[in-house]
Amino acid sequence: MNTRYYDLIVIGGGITGAGIALDASLRGLRVALFEKHDFAFGTSSRSTKLIHGGLRYLKQLDFGLVKEVGRERAIVHKLAPQLTVAEKMLLPLNEGRGLGSFLTSFGLRLYDWLAGVKPEDQRRMLTRNQTLKAEPLLKPDDIKGSGLYAEYRTDDARLTIEIIKSAAHFGADILNYSTVTAFDYENEHIKSVSIQDQLTGNTVHVRGAAVVNATGPWVDTLRDLDKSKFGKRLHLTKGVHIVVPKEKLPIKQALYFDVPDGRMIFAIPRGRTTYIGTTDTDYKGDIEDVHTTRDDAEYLINAVNETFPTVKLALHDIESSWAGLRPLIHEEGKSASELSRKDEIFISKSGLISIAGGKLTGYRKMAERVVDLVIKKYFAEKPLKKCSTDKVRLSGSEFDNAKDVIEYRQRVERQLKPYALDSYASYLVANYGRNTNLILDQLSKQEGHKDELALAKAELWYGINHEMVITPLDFFVRRTGMLFFYVGRLKELLEPMLTEFKQSLSWDEQKLNAERAAINRVIAEATLKNI
Repeated sequence: MNTRYYDLIVIGGGITGAGIALDASLRGLRVALFEKHDFAFGTSSRSTKLIHGGLRYLKQLDFGLVKEVGRERAIVHKLAPQLTVAEKMLLPLNEGRGLGSFLTSFGLRLYDWLAGVKPEDQRRMLTRNQTLKAEPLLKPDDIKGSGLYAEYRTDDARLTIEIIKSAAHFGADILNYSTVTAFDYENEHIKSVSIQDQLTGNTVHVRGAAVVNATGPWVDTLRDLDKSKFGKRLHLTKGVHIVVPKEKLPIKQALYFDVPDGRMIFAIPRGRTTYIGTTDTDYKGDIEDVHTTRDDAEYLINAVNETFPTVKLALHDIESSWAGLRPLIHEEGKSASELSRKDEIFISKSGLISIAGGKLTGYRKMAERVVDLVIKKYFAEKPLKKCSTDKVRLSGSEFDNAKDVIEYRQRVERQLKPYALDSYASYLVANYGRNTNLILDQLSKQEGHKDELALAKAELWYGINHEMVITPLDFFVRRTGMLFFYVGRLKELLEPMLTEFKQSLSWDEQKLNAERAAINRVIAEATLKNI
């Protein structure tokens, strides 16, 4: 890399940077992407894990955004059907607050039309009795009906890593744990970027025509490094989610409900758990260390108990949690929840192109706008291809439709049944798609009993060799989601898997102990042991 020249250097390995790297590579540009932590370390692993259709933007009368994210949702589902699962969402109508039945029905119908929702997923209005039958835990005296509409559940970190892998497949050079330490200038324009490899400590100078800052909450930090943080700036808000065992909140389906302070909260079943979120509060703390506080957790618990009075959640019911930052654009006089979720592009005098704002669902269009700008600014005379990311399936997503995913999952179940591991088929296919084949091949090569530990070792082999897993946190948080949704399994597997890491990556005892301390600290934070 020290001697190679790139058409485009992308800084940031979240979903936005990943999308830009894939789009630019497909168009024929030579691309390098650098991420100072792990891929999806920040916002892209800490969202509500939904491919939104943009219903909340309808309340803000932002019809254009509803239309764009609705259409994008359909495209993402087509590109990765195993990662985007249709989820019917119940929207309760309460006495004395929120919209009435007529306005909700009209709004959902308008949403269906703007977002291009398929007929089978279009909205239905339910009576009070139908609503209480659909979700008996709701407060009976408070319900006057509901709307039923469609969202798509995803795994944000897995979506990001599959885009990263796809970009690499199409020629992008990609590195995690590589920090930008300086910009090097010629005639006041960035000509190269100094990158420090966090694993070796070595620094290289990478030359490129265009440099894009897609670092999410770190966008202004990089603009500071470029001495170009003028005019518009980021306004960071924190969003927290908590995870409880399903028996503690045994809802029959996903819900999107309002609470007395006007916020809307999701409660979404996922496997053996239900997760709840999100909060929306201004954040001025350390962006490297964002975590759930007692106030955050109690706010969500109170929201649940107000809506489902027989549930009686308590702090000790929380199994896990996550907290992330929204890199929104600052607007004077607006509260956290009033700030626009639209993306914006800033261009500095040095040529640094920064993109901020936006949503998980809109990653592809954000990338398209950035790459269009790069081509217009630097490669207008070069015969490059048009954007084609709406047609290229992501890594592991070689499925024609949802039925194809089901048939493949059934085949995986049959392969795992002799080992009594068939209950993991759904998880594996949702996580890895057809790349599950490589994990099963590795499992079959292992000596001894094929148990949960053997399967986890096969996953780790795949993660190290195909997904740039460097640390236990990469694996347990962003590749498998175990910290959030299978924390009991994580605790059982942790010590033998740390031994597997040590052997696979040739760690000494000092490195092993440091990594053990790091993951135990994060487990304590996520499980709220410190509050």
